[in-house]
Amino acid sequence: MRGQGAVTGSGNGAILSRTTHATGREKLLGHLAMVSFALLIAGSFSFGALTAPHIGSAPLNAVRFTLAAAVIAVIAFGVRRQPVRIPDAPWRYLVLGALMAVYFVTMFVALGIAKPVSVGAVFTLNPLLAALFGVFVLGQRARPVVIASLFVAGAGALWVIFRGDLEAFLGLRIGRGEAIFSVGVACHALYAPLFRRMARGEPVIVSTFWVLFFTTVCIALYGAGEIVATDWTAMPPVVWLAIGYLSIFATATTFFLLQFASLRLPAAKVFAYGYLTPAFIIVLEGLLGHGWASGAVLAGAVVIVAGLAILALAPDG
Repeated sequence: MRGQGAVTGSGNGAILSRTTHATGREKLLGHLAMVSFALLIAGSFSFGALTAPHIGSAPLNAVRFTLAAAVIAVIAFGVRRQPVRIPDAPWRYLVLGALMAVYFVTMFVALGIAKPVSVGAVFTLNPLLAALFGVFVLGQRARPVVIASLFVAGAGALWVIFRGDLEAFLGLRIGRGEAIFSVGVACHALYAPLFRRMARGEPVIVSTFWVLFFTTVCIALYGAGEIVATDWTAMPPVVWLAIGYLSIFATATTFFLLQFASLRLPAAKVFAYGYLTPAFIIVLEGLLGHGWASGAVLAGAVVIVAGLAILALAPDG
């Protein structure tokens, strides 16, 4: 597969270029990063649900991205002592931040119109779209086994989302909410190959900060009215607890992991790990005492893992 990155050592961590191949160790780290990514995203569903009765989506996302950017800024410019300066071609980060802002905004808009199960089904388009964008943006060519494993994992994800109910799956109707979210999913899928295309050798921690910063700006502009109208002093502790998790783990950490993996793996492999999210939700909900899924749903989770195992072992090109 063309457009792979090579590792170059530096005091700021491994930075990859787009011209040569990543080492086997770097690819393994990329896979592990995306497994962690899926696990942290799964945890955000439980925490995010706790905030729904108390705060709107725009204020919630604005504050979570603000705090996430602040955390990364402390690490990048304080702990890691990276130089504080405007990056070269800052428009790159505005574009990347806008893509992520569209994804998060359309997701919450869609959830206000459509059923979560339908919205979740739309998300399964992400890896295939990422593979398509990888072709046009990076010239990546996925092997047939990679494409096949994407379909296998995707089928397992859909089975989990619809809880093993074939009738519910066949009864899916594409409405306005699903159509809106499909735009956000396309933006999310474009992010990984575009980030790799636009990379200019900056340390990942620094590029993570700038993407978070511009995502915050875009969301704040979109929801300025709702943000100003929110009574922040009336928020119960559970909201701040959820915001803490969403900011540090489900935003700052996952953005870092996503960009780390995007420089080491093809776009299709990066986003394929999103299929693990419903499987991790099943495990987390069971461990939290909210009940375990049925055998049929667990079978779907096994299919997801099998498809991703094939994908991880498949050559990049």
